[in-house]
Amino acid sequence: MIRYMTLGTVVLLLTATNAIADIKRTPSGKPDLSGVYDTATLTPTERPEWLGRVEYLYPWISTTLNWGLGMASEWAKYSDSDPNRGAPQDGGDGNNAGGAGGVGGYNFFWIDVGDELGQVNGKVPTSIVYDPANGRYPETREGYEARLGVYYQSFTHENTGQATWLASNEPGPFDGPESLAPSERCLISFAATVPTLPSLYNNFKRIVQTDTHVMILQEMVHDARVIRMDSEHGAEENRKWLGDSIGHWEGDTLVVETQNFKGISGLPGADENLKVTEFFTLQEDGSIYYDFTVNDPSVWTEDWSGRYLWRTKPESKVYEYACHEGNYAMGGILRGARLLEGEWTGETAQASSSGE
Repeated sequence: MIRYMTLGTVVLLLTATNAIADIKRTPSGKPDLSGVYDTATLTPTERPEWLGRVEYLYPWISTTLNWGLGMASEWAKYSDSDPNRGAPQDGGDGNNAGGAGGVGGYNFFWIDVGDELGQVNGKVPTSIVYDPANGRYPETREGYEARLGVYYQSFTHENTGQATWLASNEPGPFDGPESLAPSERCLISFAATVPTLPSLYNNFKRIVQTDTHVMILQEMVHDARVIRMDSEHGAEENRKWLGDSIGHWEGDTLVVETQNFKGISGLPGADENLKVTEFFTLQEDGSIYYDFTVNDPSVWTEDWSGRYLWRTKPESKVYEYACHEGNYAMGGILRGARLLEGEWTGETAQASSSGE
């Protein structure tokens, strides 16, 4: 895969790939990535358009010009409701998330999008995406919106308390388990896993490393991503939710190349042609500098790249995410839909017989 980088990114990558003396290492001498990390950050996935090509802010400027942190503060307000993370909107009472019809959402007690802006080499990036230069996703090709709809098909229904979908000849949002959004069925996260992007909550990761494999346990949906070292990709027919990941070392940087995804993966809108290249570089403070490039030519008109820090959390644990195993809500959703359909059919029949 061809990797396009800005000059600033080249400098950062060269810094990251050079040998770092004061990091923990395995008995074989490789950087030891094993540990627990928090990927939550107030840095938005895409850069606010009003920042244009301003790639970084400088916090220390505020001490002399009273500009840097002030600007960062205003920008952090934007990132707190980053639409790329599915952050809910207030339903009006300060407690309930808005959602479809303003019912059933999480309140903000459960939301954990981070509490600080990320920094890279002492500078504050204005977005996770840095290539294209405007810090935003590239243009998409025809068919993208239709694929994107699959990820949100049952979330975007306006809840009026009636089976309004019966007024259409189109399939309903609650016809069966398969019509519910993949994340609602606990099949994938509602934030990207490959590449890893911050989520609405459950942003912890645990890495377990050997000389032959690296395992990344995702708190969200408890996916265990197994990376085979110095191996080869399996047959294209053997496609997986998280793709097929192969890793190798370039100096002190772990490089992971992933392909053979299913038509639906954790990256909304991507298809089976998705390929992701990731770079994991351990820092002296124990955090990981994470850089990635997405290549999916049938979805995006060009490759796009992002980077941010995974903060080390040595005293923390990744707790169980018991979603699918105990997802009694799915049965409730489908039973409720059948009751609403019965009411709708009865009311329609009554109106028809009375000539209304």
